Amino acid sequence: MRADFLGVPIDLLSLDETLARVTESMKTRTPLLHVALNVAKFVHMQDNKELRDDVTSADIIGVDGMGIVYAARLFGVAVPERVPGVDLMESILAVCARDGYRPYFLGATEDVLNQAVANVRAQYPALTFAGFRNGYFKPADEPGIVGQIRESGADCLFIGMPTPRKERFLAAHRRDLGVSYIMGVGGGIDVLAGHVNRAPRWMQQYGLEWLYRIIQEPGRMWKRYLTTNVGFAVILLKALLGGRRRPA
Repeated sequence: MRADFLGVPIDLLSLDETLARVTESMKTRTPLLHVALNVAKFVHMQDNKELRDDVTSADIIGVDGMGIVYAARLFGVAVPERVPGVDLMESILAVCARDGYRPYFLGATEDVLNQAVANVRAQYPALTFAGFRNGYFKPADEPGIVGQIRESGADCLFIGMPTPRKERFLAAHRRDLGVSYIMGVGGGIDVLAGHVNRAPRWMQQYGLEWLYRIIQEPGRMWKRYLTTNVGFAVILLKALLGGRRRPA
């Protein structure tokens, strides 16, 4: 079921419901593009039309961020739960190992990518990768990379590149990739590699992963989260003052 959250469509799906749709996509070879929506992406969509168009054209706009969950519920949108992109990716990899589907990783640095692939192979010995490629390339390289992915016969593609780069890549090439299920995972490949640690479960549940990231990398992350979190608060305040709140 799709709902509207302050002008942005979101899909009210649990992790299990999302996984079922992904599995069906790979089984039937039906194209399915999945975007994970968090606070930062929501804020940047407000003044970036290209990003807004890229996100809203996706087949699934999943809620990946407790800030979105809490705010949507405040405005009467019954989001069942948060669907973290990393959790979903790991669940899909388990399905791939069980049912013989082949994933493709695109993103991260070469060293991080190789470590992530090694870790996944160790966890799922039955899993076969269709291929993998780091995320550092020039625009002129894109046609060749798209061709490699298409020829690999991958069943699912995980793109670990920052926003809006991955969204722009998919806007240009999604129809030429020949992959059933495509998902942007941001830093998910870094997490699989052990290069980035996730917040403790209790911090995830209370929407405090941003604070954990600031503690991990204060010099790089504080400005990013200060900007997006304050921007999100301003958007919500304006909507509340404008009378857009509905009873849950």
